[in-house]
Amino acid sequence: MKNNSNRSIYLIPYSVWMFLFVIAPIALVLYFSLFDLQGNFSFENYQNFFTSVYLKLTISSFWYAFLITVFTLAIAYPTAYWLTKTKHKQLWLLLIIIPSWINLLLKTYAFIGIFGLFGPVNTLFEKVGIGSQQLLYTDFSFIFVSVYIFIPFMILPIFNSLDKMNPTLIDASRDLGASSWKTFSKVILPLTINGVKAGIQAVFIPSLSLFMITRLIAGNKVITLGTAIEQQFLVTQNWGMGSTIAVFLILFMFIVMFLTGQKDKGALANGQYK
Repeated sequence: MKNNSNRSIYLIPYSVWMFLFVIAPIALVLYFSLFDLQGNFSFENYQNFFTSVYLKLTISSFWYAFLITVFTLAIAYPTAYWLTKTKHKQLWLLLIIIPSWINLLLKTYAFIGIFGLFGPVNTLFEKVGIGSQQLLYTDFSFIFVSVYIFIPFMILPIFNSLDKMNPTLIDASRDLGASSWKTFSKVILPLTINGVKAGIQAVFIPSLSLFMITRLIAGNKVITLGTAIEQQFLVTQNWGMGSTIAVFLILFMFIVMFLTGQKDKGALANGQYK
């Protein structure tokens, strides 16, 4: 009885934190979504969300989030695999993670200088004869900067999955005559799929709600759900519609978490499965 009461006491700070910073904000968003621009109770915002304008916006957000996630994964997986084979892997991992500690706004402004008409990239283009190119305010610059920012969040969970994997399983696969691709697809990838899913969650979900990069790097030529929420709250002052978009964004996040969530089925130290 005493142990149970102690556990209940320990749960109080967690419960208070969850209520104040998770449940209460979501409840407020739901509340404001039920009022129109004049402050009248209405389901008009939800009806408007299913119009062609917002449906195209949603599809566009998912498309850009998908591209960012795919490019990030394509770079992060081989990088994480290479890190596990290096001598000072923890040091290299730290060097990759350190840029994520820098303020996002500072990194974004840095890329404005890098991709600008008089930046180092265009200077290089001029020297090799390509000529100055408009790199800012394009889909390329938006995706490039987004991938750079999210790469550490994809590498870390994949690295952890690869690092704890039993190497004798790979040796056994090769001893049995499996090719490199067969070993990867049948042994390595299944054992690290949870790390991949965690990385997808860490990249795809924030990519849906990007707004600062779309404004500064893409010049508002790329509109995401996050950009739409910002415009509804700060520009049009339509809190109801902004809250409605936020409700669907939260819903999409839960769906992505449900689809990519899975219990750990990684390998144990002795090579057996959990």
